Amino acid sequence: MMLKPLLSTLLTALVMLHAASAQTFPSKPIKIVVPFGAGGVADLTARIVGARLTESLGQSVIIDNKPGAGGVIASDTVAKSVPDGHTLLLMSNATAVSAGLFKSLPYDAVRDFTPISTLGYFDIAVVVPADSKFKTFGELLSYARANPGKLNIGSINIGSTQNLAAELFKTSANVDLQIVPFNGTPAVITALRGAQIDAAVEILGPVMPQINDKALRALVVTGENRAAILPDVPTAKESGLPSFIASSWNALAAPAKTPKDVIARLNKDIAAALNAPDVKKKLHDLNVQARLSTPEQASELLVSETKRWGEVIQRAKIPQQ
Repeated sequence: MMLKPLLSTLLTALVMLHAASAQTFPSKPIKIVVPFGAGGVADLTARIVGARLTESLGQSVIIDNKPGAGGVIASDTVAKSVPDGHTLLLMSNATAVSAGLFKSLPYDAVRDFTPISTLGYFDIAVVVPADSKFKTFGELLSYARANPGKLNIGSINIGSTQNLAAELFKTSANVDLQIVPFNGTPAVITALRGAQIDAAVEILGPVMPQINDKALRALVVTGENRAAILPDVPTAKESGLPSFIASSWNALAAPAKTPKDVIARLNKDIAAALNAPDVKKKLHDLNVQARLSTPEQASELLVSETKRWGEVIQRAKIPQQ
């Protein structure tokens, strides 16, 4: 006879506790764990958005850089933190890629996080030396098809977004070409300028100085739309390869079971930050396209990207680590 009143009392207490936690959020500084080193585009994006969140939330937003292990260290830290909205993860497509690259992970990227919103997208381009014989992407594609195994495409390390985008190019075009991995963008640029490779797949931002200096040329960008900073460069879709679509992105996520009201508050403040003209300009200067989403849209992106890049990794027969 006493069970129903007891359950009702407990339920009421839980509802009141949930409401109280949402109303008092944030009650302390917020930490954004970034799976990359300081000074990179992802780190600077987090700092730009974090600075604006500090103003709107009334609490300091601290950037905690935890690079290494393909983002696993940073992700595991957040997955195991208290789900109260005070510890967040700068999530990226590398989060989605890691699910297919590793035999096992100490967390499940889809189940153990609640994405809050996307922050921005980065264009990826196919670039060649300025004096390359390939004047268009169509010419590059025709050569690859007519000369199996002879075209060399550079990228940074195996399993990176750029490397997997090169693999996607290979399978989308159904061509036999060589993908040559390097240990970083500077090495890719050196190889391109030294004619050691024919072309490269790289995030546009790091190679823009070389493009502006007329040392490299972008044949195509691989997003859905043309890049704002290179409006005359077509997309791969426009250039005869509609299935070659790839871009890099980042988002903010909280641990799973973070209260919905807290997620909604964070999403609202992120939206205000990304819509601020000065934030947009700072991100644009980093070649980042500021783009907001709902939590549901960010979750759908993570699920679809995890599936998509997992399939690319399998087709490329990249060994799991």
